[in-house]
Amino acid sequence: MQDLEAVIFDMDGVIVNSEPCHERAFLDVIEEIGYTNKLRLRFSDYIGRTDQELWADFLASHDAKNSFDDLMARKRQRMIDIIRRDQPLFDGVPALVERLSARYPLALASGSERPVVEEVMKLKGLNGFFSAVVTSSEVVHGKPAPDTFLRSAELLNVSPQACCVIEDSKPGIRAGLAAGMQVIAIANTYPAAELSQATFVVHTYQEIAQLLLDLHPPATSTSAEAGLPLSAPPCVKKGLNASG
Repeated sequence: MQDLEAVIFDMDGVIVNSEPCHERAFLDVIEEIGYTNKLRLRFSDYIGRTDQELWADFLASHDAKNSFDDLMARKRQRMIDIIRRDQPLFDGVPALVERLSARYPLALASGSERPVVEEVMKLKGLNGFFSAVVTSSEVVHGKPAPDTFLRSAELLNVSPQACCVIEDSKPGIRAGLAAGMQVIAIANTYPAAELSQATFVVHTYQEIAQLLLDLHPPATSTSAEAGLPLSAPPCVKKGLNASG
C-alpha cells in the first residue's frame, strides 16, 4: 500500500474483542430493568453502531420507565467493569500498534463512549501510541457516516485520502469508504465474505503488518517460532470471494 500517511483504528472488534462484552453488558442491564423476556430488538443489529442508537431504539419500542441517561450510564459502567476484569485485547494488537506507530501517526475512531475508550487505551499502554482519539459523542453522526474518520484525519493533519482505516464491521467499512479512505477489514466479527466492500480483507494481524509495512512473509521458521504462520494467507481484495 503506497501514498499512506496515517492509520486509523476502529476499537471494538479490532483492538479489543469487545462485541461479546457489549452484548453481555446490554443484556445485564436488560435483566436489571426486567425486560429479559420482553425484548423486541436484536443486539446483533447494532454491531458497529452507537449505544445512543441502541438505547434510543429500545426506548422507542418498549414502555420502559428508565431514562435514556440512566440506561447509558448502566451499560457504560458494565463495560468498564468487564474491560478491567477481562482485558480482552486481541493477541497481536499491542505489537502491531507499536510497529505501525514507528512509521505512521495513529488515530483511534470509535463508536464507544470516551470513558470506555479511555479504559481500553490504558491496556498495555496503548494510549502512548495514538496521537488522536475520536469517539461517537464528539461528532454529529456515528458510523456508517464518515464523521469519526474525517475528524481523526483532521486531528492528525492528514488528508483523508492519505489515511487507511482498520475495521471489522460493515457500518465501519461504509464509514471509511465514505470518508475517501482505504479500508482494511479484519474478519474478527463477520465472515470475510461479508466484508467484500473493503479495499482489503484479512484474517490476521500479521497480514495487516504486511500490507502497511510492505513486508513479505518470511521463508524461514522464524514466524512459526513467533506463533505466526510460515506463509500468511493472502489478502482478499475487494470483489473476490473468501471463505469465512
